[in-house]
Amino acid sequence: MKHRRYWLLKTEPKEWSWEDQTASPEGTARWDGVKNRQAQNNLRSMKKGDLCFFYHSGPSDRRVVGTVEVVKEWYDVNDGGDGAVDVRAVGKLRRAVELKEMKGEEGFRGFVLLKQPRLSVVPVPGDVWERVIEMGGGYVGEDEEEEEVDEDVKDV
Repeated sequence: MKHRRYWLLKTEPKEWSWEDQTASPEGTARWDGVKNRQAQNNLRSMKKGDLCFFYHSGPSDRRVVGTVEVVKEWYDVNDGGDGAVDVRAVGKLRRAVELKEMKGEEGFRGFVLLKQPRLSVVPVPGDVWERVIEMGGGYVGEDEEEEEVDEDVKDV
C-alpha cells in the first residue's frame, strides 16, 4: 500500500495565488522556480498522490489557504537542472490558518516551517497536517462538499 506524505508549498500571492491555482485548467499547474537546494530536494521527494498545503507567504499574508495534490512527480524543465512537480487544487480551507496560530500550537515545535521559515518547500508531519486541517475547519472542494481525510493515510 502506498504511503501518502504531506508537504507545504509557499508562494507569494502576487506571484502565484490560490485563485491563480484554481483558475488554471482543471486546477492543475506546474510548481517550479524553487532555487534552494534543500527545498528542491523536498520537491524531488514528492510522489504522485502526496498532499500539500498551499501557503501564502509575504510580509502580510502568511497563512495556509488550501490543499493541492501532486499529480506529476519531479521532472526537468530546462538543461540547468531546474525542475518542477505538477499539482492540482483539492480544496480551499474553510478558514485560512495564520502562521501566528501555528506558532502557538504546542505540538508544532519541531515543524520545519517554524524552524526554517525561509524554506519554500517543507515536509509536514501527519499530526501537524491533521491539526492544521482541523484549525481551518476542513476544506471544501469544487463540489462544495467537505473532503474527508482517509483513515489509512493519517500517519507519516
